[in-house]
Parts: sequence; structure tokens; C-alpha cells
Amino acid sequence: MSPELKIYNQEINKRRIGIQHVFGSLKTFKLLAECYRNRYQRLSLRFNLIAEIYNLELSKNGL
Repeated sequence: MSPELKIYNQEINKRRIGIQHVFGSLKTFKLLAECYRNRYQRLSLRFNLIAEIYNLELSKNGL
């Protein structure tokens, strides 16, 4: 593997691990970890609320 390709792969992996950590944190909410069994009309509302809670926690921690 060329040095340029190794550097490129490292950059992709750095971004990927950050995204995977976010997904892992969001899956602490049962809604996102399991099959959704309620009315689908409310799914987007609930998902947005979870995202807001996560963003609030990020802002409190200064990230």
C-alpha cells in the first residue's frame, strides 16, 4: 500500500470512529437500539428529541 493511501485510510478511519461513537451513544436509548413498535407518525419526533438531548449533553461537556 502506498504511503498516500495509508494516510488517506487513516483519515477515513478517524472520522468513522467518531461517527461510530455517536451511534453507540444514541443506542443507549431503547428506541434506537431495537425495532420500533409504536406509531411511525411519532418516530421522527422522538428521534429529534433524542438528538436534542445528545446535542445538549455535547454542549455541556464543551465538545
